[in-house]
Amino acid sequence: MADAARPIDRIDVSPRFTEADAIRLNTRFLGVPTLEMLRAVLAERLTGETAIVSSFGAESAALLHLVASVDPSVPVLFLDTGKHFPETLAYRDLLVGKLGLTDFRNLQPDPALLAKRDATELRWSYDPDGCCDIRKVQPLEAGLVGIDATITGRKAFQAITRAALPRFELDGDRLKINPLADWTKADLDTYFVAHDLPVHPLVAQGYLSIGCAPCTSVVKPGEDPRAGRWRGWDKTECGIHTPTGDDDANQPVF
Repeated sequence: MADAARPIDRIDVSPRFTEADAIRLNTRFLGVPTLEMLRAVLAERLTGETAIVSSFGAESAALLHLVASVDPSVPVLFLDTGKHFPETLAYRDLLVGKLGLTDFRNLQPDPALLAKRDATELRWSYDPDGCCDIRKVQPLEAGLVGIDATITGRKAFQAITRAALPRFELDGDRLKINPLADWTKADLDTYFVAHDLPVHPLVAQGYLSIGCAPCTSVVKPGEDPRAGRWRGWDKTECGIHTPTGDDDANQPVF
């Protein structure tokens, strides 16, 4: 009697997610309140292994509080570039403790790569794209191993390049979740007050979007909240996100 055929081992090369998955989730959660959406996504594991990518910047406490109220064990990824304001690092530590975030991950650049490509530590001054690449993009890529989806704090009101921001979008074959996409500045202010959340100490000085110290400046009256980032450069994102405006939705930037 012939032996039963042995199943052939195959490597699964199918993508984690496709554009259809993002469309399906946007449709399912259309009009659903943010907290209810997050509870369903995390409890039902609709997006697989999911992590928050947080800058611990001006408005970060709202999203971190929302997610922590659902599941404080969700991994929180912070890109410790070596160029942050001291106030940001202190605020990071304060929020991790206050919100009870139990899986905080501090992602840092490769020291050998820094020595090779930014030995003077001045690359930000003549090649901000390259600086972001070695201090943000590559460390995040390494930190996302095993992660299927990321939660971001991006909001449509922050800049014209984010005006068409959806709640769910495809990022390679991962999903990117933007729970606060349709929140206004007033919504955020109300949430901060309602939950007694501490404010980043630099906000009072006019820093409305806070990144690395050399590339962040005070926002002037009437400007987009992100106008103080990379001022003087034709640059709006660091490379871990892409613009979402109609004219440049497919153009990756650093």
